[in-house]
Amino acid sequence: MGEQATVCAKVPVELKKKLATLGINVSELIRESLQSEVNRLERERLKKLAKEVSVILKKIPPEEFIESIRTTRDTR
Repeated sequence: MGEQATVCAKVPVELKKKLATLGINVSELIRESLQSEVNRLERERLKKLAKEVSVILKKIPPEEFIESIRTTRDTR
């Protein structure tokens, strides 16, 4: 898994007791939750970038795309 860092959080005592009673692996839950949030935010960022790129690409005439593709193919 590579290098790891420790992350600490304070929770109410009652919540900690409930987690223990329910047999919840807090470390695993935290890792999964953090990874899920990172994935969500990355998807959100990529969607925003895709929209920005789409606006820019719509300004380029289709003929320029075609010429660019042909030029790229010819240089191979």
